[in-house]
Amino acid sequence: MKNISPDIKKFIKLPDVKKRVIKLSDKTIKTTQTANLFLADVGDFFLFLFRTTIEAFSREFEFQEFLRQCYQIGNKTLPLISVTGIVIGLVLTIQSRPVLVDFGAVSMLPGMVAVSIIREMGPVVTGLICAGRIGSGMGAELGSMKVTEQIDAMEVSSTNPIRFLVVTRVLAATLMIPLLVLYADALGIMGSWAGANIKGDVPFVLFFSQAFRYIGFMDLLPAVIKTFFFGAAIGFVGCYKGYTAGRGTESVGKAATSAVVLSSLLVIIIDLIAVQITDML
Repeated sequence: MKNISPDIKKFIKLPDVKKRVIKLSDKTIKTTQTANLFLADVGDFFLFLFRTTIEAFSREFEFQEFLRQCYQIGNKTLPLISVTGIVIGLVLTIQSRPVLVDFGAVSMLPGMVAVSIIREMGPVVTGLICAGRIGSGMGAELGSMKVTEQIDAMEVSSTNPIRFLVVTRVLAATLMIPLLVLYADALGIMGSWAGANIKGDVPFVLFFSQAFRYIGFMDLLPAVIKTFFFGAAIGFVGCYKGYTAGRGTESVGKAATSAVVLSSLLVIIIDLIAVQITDML
């Protein structure tokens, strides 16, 4: 400071300059803290994934809890999936039929609707609905257990909460969501048949024979495979958000909301990756 000229010293002592320096330092500290929290969350996420993967291959598998979670996921989601599947088929048929009539290609309506439902509409819409229904349920349930210290009580009583709570839910979602997608696809095609008969008269057998004429093995296989990844992502994100929730009651709602948002985003990203891989094949 001895070599600094008096004019510069006066400039440094100005209150506005000091406030700017303080603001810049505060922004730097906040940015650093945000980056540290993000990196810590990423590390916790992969550590949780590693622990879950190890426990999934454990010999002491909770089979009864796994069956109970399969029943809970399938039974509680089935009515919503049923309505959604029928509506998808109806909407696609009603919207597509006038365009095909203009081109004289009404006979291609069953095949077009069936291919669009099986390839994209059925898996993606069902995955997003399951992300909202199943992901939020898992996040809220495990979050409330975290707040009420039930998970801590399980650890004290020599019960592995990862194996009992997380692994069973993730595997149940991985198994049940593909079944729900196939169920929604079937109802979507039936809804399409109902929509085709609103302004026409198409026999049931004729409609389905035309629909499955355009469906090949490579249409069904990638669509089914990616639904397993949908289920794993939804189950894991819901369990992770609930298991790592805070201690306050407000954290339960935050865990459920963040589980829905992140799992829905992962469903879209997985679908994008699956489409790119399918196109390359």
